[in-house]
Amino acid sequence: MMITKKVIFSTEVLEIGAEAREFTTIKMAILFGTEAPTALRSSCFIINVVPISKQIMTGMVLKIDNQEYEITSVGGEVQTNLGQLGHIALSFTGLTEASLPGTLYLVDKEYPKIKVGSQIQIFEK
Repeated sequence: MMITKKVIFSTEVLEIGAEAREFTTIKMAILFGTEAPTALRSSCFIINVVPISKQIMTGMVLKIDNQEYEITSVGGEVQTNLGQLGHIALSFTGLTEASLPGTLYLVDKEYPKIKVGSQIQIFEK
């Protein structure tokens, strides 16, 4: 019997800013909805803004296409910013204490290959 985890957030990458991939060196990806200001747009992976059905918590899984990352810490602004603006930073550093309020911290493993059309989802534990 296969156990399917409930998706609480699901979006798609619509465009990739010219400098967005430069953040790979610090293991970070910046997401922003389609209303991203021009000054920031070039640094971001632009996504559809969609509602989040449940509180994002440590231990949940963020999935980018077929790559899964356990959530290690959730910044205090992540829930609001992601749901309203589509704007958070993903940090693939494994930190267990959120040092930045708008950042979602994920297990430290290979940086994802994000492309236009990539699916970004968050699953319940």
